[in-house]
Amino acid sequence: MSPSPRCFTEREVSRHRTKDSCWVLLGTRVYDVTAFLRMHPGGEALLLRRSGHDVSREMDGPPHRHSENARRWMEQYYIGELDRSCGGDEAQTLRERRNAAEQTEGTKAEKTTDKKEDEDEEEEEEEDQSGAYNRCSPVDLDKDLVDWRKPLAWQVGHLGEKYDAWVHQPVDRPIRLFGNPLLEAGTKTSWYWVPVVWLPIVFYLSWYCYTTLAQGTTRIVLTSDVSLSIHKSIFPLLFLMGWFMWSFIEYCIHRFVFHMKPPAHNYYLITLHFLLHGQHHKSPFDGSRLVFPPGLASLMVGSFYVLLQHTLPEILGTSVFVGGLCGYVVYDMIHYYLHYGSPKRGSYMYGLKAYHVKHHFEHQRAGFGITSTFWDHPFNTVIPDEKF
Repeated sequence: MSPSPRCFTEREVSRHRTKDSCWVLLGTRVYDVTAFLRMHPGGEALLLRRSGHDVSREMDGPPHRHSENARRWMEQYYIGELDRSCGGDEAQTLRERRNAAEQTEGTKAEKTTDKKEDEDEEEEEEEDQSGAYNRCSPVDLDKDLVDWRKPLAWQVGHLGEKYDAWVHQPVDRPIRLFGNPLLEAGTKTSWYWVPVVWLPIVFYLSWYCYTTLAQGTTRIVLTSDVSLSIHKSIFPLLFLMGWFMWSFIEYCIHRFVFHMKPPAHNYYLITLHFLLHGQHHKSPFDGSRLVFPPGLASLMVGSFYVLLQHTLPEILGTSVFVGGLCGYVVYDMIHYYLHYGSPKRGSYMYGLKAYHVKHHFEHQRAGFGITSTFWDHPFNTVIPDEKF
């Protein structure tokens, strides 16, 4: 049997209207959305202004009608019911006593858990992530399609035709892909490693290309008698050309590789899709998996370099390459910011964040642009405007 919901008075709810404790109502249901403030696509200020109040009208729109995935996501933060739905005002004293008893039991349970040093790693991680009232663990560990207490990488391939629907129902909980600690660690990357690894290469190659072109010895041979001198002033143009090329590659990878629909009968393609991108859609706010691990990224970066070196003269190809590499770094940083940043309302980044969140929660087959929506237009994958 599931435990009875906790009961809160309107006065209790109204006291939680800060960044440290932010509660909202959906009818008579109470939600602690403190952990969601930074993630909210409308910005934390918008959510704070509605704290302590019923947000049913905002959920239904306009201006934005929240998707079924968004509503399912909100259930992760459910903590109880408003007092009028829990037995009437005459039972308030009994309810307060019960709540106090539950808090005492919770404290005892935490102390008991602290003593169990031999608990397996997955269970400890779930406790850390769940927070007060288990607000971030909506998954029924006994009834979900996969066993969250075990690594997921080798399970998802067995989901078959159920995989696509399952992977696009996001949750706010950690994912463990592999049982081997070293292998698992290799799938996680802190955001700062992207600029730390790649920006020194960008700066060095930019200096190298510019100074080489500045020598005035670079020429493109058109015919046996005609050649064209390349001036150093052409470097910024080549750099921007590489950046523009990367924006197209970014779109194509996201749409055709990350969002391929693996055949329901192919265990290996389903597993590959989950490792490449499916795990990000299942747990979109896992901060350790929002950027490419440098090892995996080097395969893509190396392929881009080799292609340009075989297509253009050496120094020109390198100039285009460094622009593309810089575009990749900006892409990864923007992607991380779209998940965890709080851009100013009305800004370019604010629009991108709202666009990307719609891609995650409602329009998984559209909105493939990350740093811009440019390529979504010619390929007809723009997320449609909402109609009421």
